[in-house]
Amino acid sequence: MAHTRRPTPLAALLLLLSHLLGATALTFPAGPTPRIPPACRRQIRVGRCDLGRRRRPGDVSLQVSSPSKGGGNNGKSVSVGIAGAGAVAMATAALLHRNGHRPALWSPSGRGTADLAGPSLLNATGAITARIRPDISSTAADLCAGSDVILLALPANGHAAVMDALAPHLDAERHTVIVSSHASLGALYLCGRFEEEEKKKRRRAEEEFQAPRPQLPIVAWGTTVVTARRSSGTEVRVCTVRSEIDLCTVPASATDHGVGVCRRLFGGEGEGGTTGAGGVTFRPRDGLLAISLSNLNAQNHLGIVLANMSRIERGEAWSQGGNITPNVGRLLEALDAERLNIASGCGLTVRTVREHFALSFHVPEGPVSDMNAAMVKKGNDVNGPSTVNTRYVTEDVPYGLVLICILGSMVGRPALLHDSGVRIVSAMYGEEFGRKNGLLEALGWLDGWTVEDVAEAGRTGRLPKGKTMGASTCDIANRPRVSASQGWIRF
Repeated sequence: MAHTRRPTPLAALLLLLSHLLGATALTFPAGPTPRIPPACRRQIRVGRCDLGRRRRPGDVSLQVSSPSKGGGNNGKSVSVGIAGAGAVAMATAALLHRNGHRPALWSPSGRGTADLAGPSLLNATGAITARIRPDISSTAADLCAGSDVILLALPANGHAAVMDALAPHLDAERHTVIVSSHASLGALYLCGRFEEEEKKKRRRAEEEFQAPRPQLPIVAWGTTVVTARRSSGTEVRVCTVRSEIDLCTVPASATDHGVGVCRRLFGGEGEGGTTGAGGVTFRPRDGLLAISLSNLNAQNHLGIVLANMSRIERGEAWSQGGNITPNVGRLLEALDAERLNIASGCGLTVRTVREHFALSFHVPEGPVSDMNAAMVKKGNDVNGPSTVNTRYVTEDVPYGLVLICILGSMVGRPALLHDSGVRIVSAMYGEEFGRKNGLLEALGWLDGWTVEDVAEAGRTGRLPKGKTMGASTCDIANRPRVSASQGWIRF
């Protein structure tokens, strides 16, 4: 039987002091850090402000700096590291700054923040007006070291690589991760990568204390908190701040904590309500499966792309909302009906496309084409894509539509329009988009899973018994073909 070492006298004394002094900061004296059991580490946090506290469901304690001047944050400023530097990342940084928090940006390639590395300020216009100087992180390690909340705000086709980079530097007792516009069960992928890194750390440290390790709390959003367009490396136009966002937290036992963090950051503090101008209401949904079926971006973008491919390919400047005509609107609603039917087969009720447009763009519910016409009339319109290398295709087709097709097959309700859309866009581009999803690849394309397996994994953050996490590659030639038993996309 393994020998269990008792805590050193110094560690025991510090543990006692932490209980007596509550949240008072304590630091160890210079010299070697005494060996402390993992169970004690959950209570003693070296040199941090939350010493003597355990993370409990509902506990939203985060690193605190001097009182902020922003609103909606109870006078406490939170450090938020944003992985990404595109339009949504910059607009989210502006929103966090407006709310009195401290955003940092990390561009994995370095190109996205190159113009902000010097004296230039980030200039936000539109729904948020701000000129800010966000911190710029050069690596994933820097982002994690300087932040208590990590928010992913980049296309889903970059999630696997970014999660791989972040996982070694995440701390379950310090960090909360928010996946903005969650896609393709990415939260499960991050859970798996984080567990792998924790096992490596234990082996390196030759841990003698085998107390259960806390799970990393991961909040999955059904969509982004803002819509935006970036015009340069320092300029972003914020089109809208959404009034309501569906979310879940993995594991489900951390739901109160996840909701509390989001409300603190984005202004909605009360149950079912908001505080302060521009506060966002966060609605917990029934697990990761519900969130996966709540993200409407891919289906909407598919209809827009199919109806406007010539404009996109020619690089024209065209109104997106103005070209969602009645026929295009009916296509979007037919795609939505498929998604709602699959959700019903999973025993779930999710938001409709009409509810989505009403809550996101603040227009009355009605036919989708009428709602988009109302958006255009309000001046809340954007130009559609002007390049074939648009995320509406490269991200949304493999990372948004493919999972819906798999889930439809699982519950015996085939997603015929979604499946056809993947096939048609693949034929247009000469690429097999049905197999260009690194997140689902690592999960074995869910081959052999049931919808109950997906639901349970989303609640617990653990893969089903007998399932393991595989590799995520970028080489399409090495991707396994989807099992014919799943009944969709046989290239």
